[in-house]
Amino acid sequence: MERRETGGARSRGARLPAAIAGLLATGIVLTGCGASGDGGTADRSTKESRPTAPALPDGGRGGTAHPEGGERRPPSPAPDYLSTFALDVDTASYGYARRSLAEGRLPDPATVRPEEFVNSFRPNYARPADDGFGVTLDGARTGRDGWSLVRVGLATRGADRSGERPPAALTFVVDVSGSMDEPGRLDLVKESLGLLVGELRDDDSIALVTFDSEAEARLPMTRLGEARNRIRDVVDSLATGASTNVEAGVRTGYDVAVEGHREGATNRVVLLSDALANTGSTEAETILARIGEERREYGITLFGVGVGSEFGDAFMERLADRGDGQTTYVSNAAQARKVFVDQLPAHVELRARDAKAQVAFDRRTVERFRLIGYENREVADEDFRNDRVDGGEIGAGHTVTALYAVRTRPGATGPVATATVRWLDPATRAPRERSGTVATGALTADIWGSGHDSLQLTAIAAYFADVLRGGSLPGTPALGTLARHADAIAERSGSAVVRELAESVRRAEALRGPAADPSEPGGTGEGELRPGDPYS
Repeated sequence: MERRETGGARSRGARLPAAIAGLLATGIVLTGCGASGDGGTADRSTKESRPTAPALPDGGRGGTAHPEGGERRPPSPAPDYLSTFALDVDTASYGYARRSLAEGRLPDPATVRPEEFVNSFRPNYARPADDGFGVTLDGARTGRDGWSLVRVGLATRGADRSGERPPAALTFVVDVSGSMDEPGRLDLVKESLGLLVGELRDDDSIALVTFDSEAEARLPMTRLGEARNRIRDVVDSLATGASTNVEAGVRTGYDVAVEGHREGATNRVVLLSDALANTGSTEAETILARIGEERREYGITLFGVGVGSEFGDAFMERLADRGDGQTTYVSNAAQARKVFVDQLPAHVELRARDAKAQVAFDRRTVERFRLIGYENREVADEDFRNDRVDGGEIGAGHTVTALYAVRTRPGATGPVATATVRWLDPATRAPRERSGTVATGALTADIWGSGHDSLQLTAIAAYFADVLRGGSLPGTPALGTLARHADAIAERSGSAVVRELAESVRRAEALRGPAADPSEPGGTGEGELRPGDPYS
């Protein structure tokens, strides 16, 4: 889908609805410039401000969040100043790019999705006390003719550490085809599952399906309290076979998940594969139909975990999108531990269903805007409050970031954007909304100035991804400059994942060679979780 740069009328045709469930762990980061909203202490004086109203009551100095639920809706602006998308916390694109760069090759531009680079780092956005969203907006100038970056940050309350979450019913669908014999594929999957068995609760359940040219149910839905050793024995016995029939694996996986469906539990299929389908339906259509059917009838979501130096990224993403799920990518034991030990057990609890965001820009202050990424998550503006249109499934402790390049009108002051997130309550399915705003007063600082580490990190990831896929965002620094900014953040924060980002940028700069345009940025990859790392 073509990227949009909006300033006047634009197409209002149907967009691709997407459903993304998150499993990323929260982290503590330095807050970005601009003002943010708190889920419980918002300045309600701006709650009813029109998107096209004059300056905010605080003089337009920053953003506020609106924590109240219910159906109170801010008036809508002209439709050509709306941006609507389903929430997304996928990270597979980021992880696969990092592995490609480490192996000395640039990632295929078709596999680079900026929102997945951005969402691989988790800012310290305000979190609500309830099961909704905290909404934070901030921004800064980029140093190019009237252009700024505006960041929309959404965050859910963390996992309940008291163990009160619903039980999980997880059906693992494991690729054991010949291509999984490469180091870092099936061996890593087996290690990951072994780790997970030790982390889940006794009342959680696991089923296991394997596939190569055919699929086999190796373990029915089984409660861990009854059979941890049995499950480990089945995992240890996995060995590679023939060709890759993803269709058979997913079909059998959903059969097992439906048979073992648990009312009141989080029911999920977890597909672990290099997604290099070469037998059965390799075009995904019949698989997508089955996934969509079981999602609607039983609420079974799909989580895709990619492995391998060659990875069917687009194929895996389509499967996860249809299954109201997400994708991630692991290439080593540390990343596997991050996903299966630190994230998956804690984030089986949903905070929101079918979550969408709509950002309304004020035509009196905004001349043009462009959402960076999310092309295949776009939703028709008129479907924002159509709850039959899929959005993202968002779990406990997740953050979602959307970054916009915005050109403001010379000398204009006042509101810039109002962001509203809408979702269905996981238990009652009642619709709820919250909003936040940002004004010109929050965009006066230079993004590369001091005190803006969080927003800088978001910008580095977005610029880097955009150039890897051949884009040309206004205000993009050179690759070397991006690497230096990342190095400085890493030095101040002690963050290992930011150091790895800086190294990936430098690798991309070297691979692009001296012929590369020095005004363009580089690339990025999935960072490992390190204890105390403020950006993981």
